[in-house]
Amino acid sequence: MTMTREFQQIHAIVEGRVQGVSYRYFTQQAAHQMGVKGWVRNLPDGTVEVLAQGTEAQLDQFLNFLRVGSPSAAVQGINVEWQACG
Repeated sequence: MTMTREFQQIHAIVEGRVQGVSYRYFTQQAAHQMGVKGWVRNLPDGTVEVLAQGTEAQLDQFLNFLRVGSPSAAVQGINVEWQACG
């Protein structure tokens, strides 16, 4: 029997100029507006780590935001791993 889960989770590492440019603040605001749950934090290597949970549609929209970020950010790359919510 195959079971599908409506809610999924992404774990992402965002690279570029994403620290010191309000990237985390704007990410938290966007997640709240989209109904996405999770957390965001700076890592010592200058990247930002994101763990987010929501529907596939919410997470797709959220990923589009992560690729742009705050007005002062310059996202160079994003590594995303989709995971089952559990």
